[in-house]
Amino acid sequence: MNMPKIKGTHTAMKSGMLAAESVIEAIATSNGDESKALVLSSYEPKLQSSWLYEELKSIRNIRPAFNTPLGLYGGILYTGLVYYVLRGKEPWTLKHHVPDSDSLKPAAESKPIEYPRPDGKVSFDLLSSVALSGTNHESDQPAHLTLKNDSVPIDHNLAVYDGPEQRFCPAGVYEFVPTDDGQGQRLQINAQNCVHCKTCDIKDPTQNINWVVPEPGGGPAYNGM
Repeated sequence: MNMPKIKGTHTAMKSGMLAAESVIEAIATSNGDESKALVLSSYEPKLQSSWLYEELKSIRNIRPAFNTPLGLYGGILYTGLVYYVLRGKEPWTLKHHVPDSDSLKPAAESKPIEYPRPDGKVSFDLLSSVALSGTNHESDQPAHLTLKNDSVPIDHNLAVYDGPEQRFCPAGVYEFVPTDDGQGQRLQINAQNCVHCKTCDIKDPTQNINWVVPEPGGGPAYNGM
């Protein structure tokens, strides 16, 4: 994603096009031998020689700058310097020191945020926004969202973090619902709502969610946006 522009569709499309070219080249040089796996050796060189690589390299330090001692306002000043002056030519690369999944604070150390109700004019409820995306998955396809351990969401994530799954997903895929006997809760996964952002795969504090690529053609209806 190009963070300053908050745009990533063009970069995703270009990386996919380069991957497709590499696949075709690998098939052409395999001589029809189906016993060997295809190795996309040309993909990385294609990526590094494309405008995509140059664009992402030029803004590589912008987001990590906010996780440095510079703080918010220092990060803003640094971003302006990098984006308008240096253009990615600085000889250093800033890094995130911890994964996003390790940066979550326990609920006991956090203050609840009271969000105003959507007004239907400027702000909208979550499920209405998901409906506008046209997201759809075939009902008979294998689930692309599964749990490595079914007990972790209740025993750890809900107990320690108050169930972050129900908050970090922008499409309402995860929700805690009462069990059939009414004696507790369970995590329900509404995979048909998934908009393929992979936030759950990145932010889950226990890395218990297994996100795999769904069947082709599913997900948001990009051609209708």
